[in-house]
Order: sequence, then C-alpha cells, then structure tokens
Amino acid sequence: MERVAILGSGMAGWGAAHRLHQEGVPSITYDKNGYHGGHTASFKHASGFIFDEGPHVSFTKHKRLQKLFAESVKEKYEVIHARPNNYWKGHWIKHPAICNLSGLPTDLVVNCLRDFIGAQHDQENNIERKPIDNYADWLIASYGKTFAETFPMEYGFKYHTTTADNMSTAWLGPRLYRAKLEEVLVGALSPETPDVHYVDYVRYPSYDGFVSYLDLLPKQTQINLGHQLVRLDPAAKELHFANGVVVGYQAVISSVPLTELVPMIVGAPPDVVEAAKKLACTNCVMVNLGLNRSDLSQGQWTYFYDRDICFTRLSFPHMFSSHTVPPGCGSIQAEVYFSEKYRPMKGSPEDYVAPVIADLKRCGVLREDDEILHTNVHVSHYAQIIFDLERADALATVHAYLDDIGVAYCGRYGDWLYIWTDEAFISGENAAQKTLERMRVSKSR
Repeated sequence: MERVAILGSGMAGWGAAHRLHQEGVPSITYDKNGYHGGHTASFKHASGFIFDEGPHVSFTKHKRLQKLFAESVKEKYEVIHARPNNYWKGHWIKHPAICNLSGLPTDLVVNCLRDFIGAQHDQENNIERKPIDNYADWLIASYGKTFAETFPMEYGFKYHTTTADNMSTAWLGPRLYRAKLEEVLVGALSPETPDVHYVDYVRYPSYDGFVSYLDLLPKQTQINLGHQLVRLDPAAKELHFANGVVVGYQAVISSVPLTELVPMIVGAPPDVVEAAKKLACTNCVMVNLGLNRSDLSQGQWTYFYDRDICFTRLSFPHMFSSHTVPPGCGSIQAEVYFSEKYRPMKGSPEDYVAPVIADLKRCGVLREDDEILHTNVHVSHYAQIIFDLERADALATVHAYLDDIGVAYCGRYGDWLYIWTDEAFISGENAAQKTLERMRVSKSR
C-alpha cells in the first residue's frame, strides 16, 4: 500500500497521521527540524529548565481529545485553574480588564463606564453609529471608545504589529470576553469579582513539556527528521528535500507555512505566488529565564499594554508543572513580537535579553537580588497569523490553487488561521479525511 506524505510533525501533522492510522493507511511524516513537535516543541536544557516554543496549555472541550492527550502522557498531567492577569502603567489587573477596573484612575474608570454604557445602549437598540468594517470598529462598538483605545487596541498593536483598523474580525471567536453591564459595574466598584474568562481550567503534561502530548505520534507514522522541503512537483508527484532525498507520493498533506510552500511548488502561477506574499504573520523572540525562586507572579500568564515595555506577554512555565524547573526554582518566558510586513526586527534576537530583564525589574517581576540561573533566546519565525485586510482574498487564491493540485493543507500556517492546539489537531484530521476521499475517488476511476 502506498503511503501518504505528511509535511510537518506538529499538532496538525499528528492529527493527520492519527486519522490515517485509524483507517489503516500508512504515512511518512517529514520535518525540517532534528526534533518533532513543530511549534508545540519543548526544549530541555542542561540547566534543568524546560521551555516550550511559546506558552502552550490544553483547554480543549472535546472529550475524545482530552482522552487522547491523557493517553499520550500516560495520564500524568496537571490540572490548573487558569489565572491570567494584566499589567498597565503600574497596575496589576485581573483578567479580563473590562470586568476589573477597580483601582484604576478615577477619570479613566468614569470614561470607560460612560462609553461602555453608551455602546451597550446602541447594541440593545440596534443603533449602528458606524459600519463595522474592521477590528477597531468592532472594539469601539463592543466596549466603547475609551476602553477600546486604552487596552485592546494597545495590546493588539504590540501583539499583531499592526493597528486595529488594518485588521478584520475573522479571528475573534471567543478570544475577547463580551462583558455584561452588571459585570463591568461590579468590577469598577469592587476589587472582588467572579472569574469570567473563556479559559477556566487548563491541562499540562507533568513531565517533559507540552510536546509530551505528541508522544503517540511516532507510533502512528514513520517520522523522517532533518528533511527540509525545497521543491514540490505536483505533476511528477515528487517531494525534493535539501538533503538530496527525492520521494514520490500518492497524496500529500502539508502544514508547511503557505508563504514558504507556494514558492516551492513547480508551476505555481504568478498570481498565486503574489497572493502568498501578501499573507502576514508575526515573528516572536522568546527570552527564557530560569530563576532561583518560584514566587514570581500571581497569574500564570500576563498581558502587557504599555508600549514602553518591550514584551507583550509573559508566561511562567513552572506554574504549569513544577517539573519544568529544578526544585525551588521558577521560570519566565517573555514574548517580543515583530513581523516582516509591519515591524521588522532590528539587530539580533540576543539584543532583547537586556531590555527584557530591565523591564521585568521595572514592573516588579524581578528583584535586584534575583539570581538568573538560565538564559536562552528562541525565535519563532511563525508565531501568530495577522488578520490584516489583505488576508482574506489572498488566502482564497492560495487555497483554491492547492485544492486544484491536490495538496491538502492543515494547521495554523496551512489554514492560515488563528487556531489553538486542539483545533490544529482537528485541522489535520480534516485534511487527512479529504485526502482519503480523494484517494477513494482516484481508485474508483
């Protein structure tokens, strides 16, 4: 039986391999790296600290995926009550900020409440002051001008590297909490508020980092590491790799970023190549620090709104599992975002270590007497999809072409969507299902 080629061994690649495995269809998975996991990879350092490629936790509501992930780590996982928080101009704010305005400057709270009540009035009475043409319009219509411009627009500019009026709303889903007026009023008057967030409890492997959730992958596909794709020939049905290996395929499933995949396809039309160039994503410099104490934060991750603080988000891996650090230690992962399209990185990634440490001290996360036991920098060249106003048309062009040549795409960078790890797995399953159906049609001819 001919095997299906899977490009990429991350969560989407595993979803594809898993679905094929269920049908008894063998597959070979190729990855350019010397390790599997893609963007869900974890790195264990000689110092004893483990850092993932970006903060990953599982909060899937799909029971079958909860079961599958649990089986992958032999039922050894942590269940953590999620406690994200925010930092703004010296204030530590419970998340979501719209429901926790108490303690902020009085004039800011008053203006936030005034505008929010006005926005609620307009929504309840179906009054459209302005058409919702972009993310900025949506934020103002949902939260009022003051809150929108002070918090989500500022965070979004740091996180997405472009302004809210240059973004669509296609990525939102449940990511921004739509507060009720009563919740906003209570949070403005009292520091004690109920927990309201799209994430309640999260799961994280007890040992070896998030990539442990992919421990079943090698049992469901043959993995060939160190295979970087350089050429895909849809007419000859061949894959060419940088190490000189050339393989034929009956069917191919790809989680390779579309911006890299399309230029490698033999015969890709110029309009498709140009469309792929318009797709944008962020790059993330992750500064990872290991500390000699664990009492670093009340929240497991924190959103930073101030533009003069270089990082956009912090996470604390030791708060997901104590086995990610040596006994008694703590860890910090700081994310600094760039993009080739809107905010190119200047200098080298290592240049951001000193500014990160300085800003951690400025906001009180680090003390002057803290001992930094471990420092390393990791760069993710594909961090978050930027849903700018060019994305939709460009993506439609690229996907239509891939459908025409029979290349199934999946994952965050194949679908070019802002999807979580469970959604990436399901995306891989769906790509495998599409491939199985194509193969059945081909055999019936």
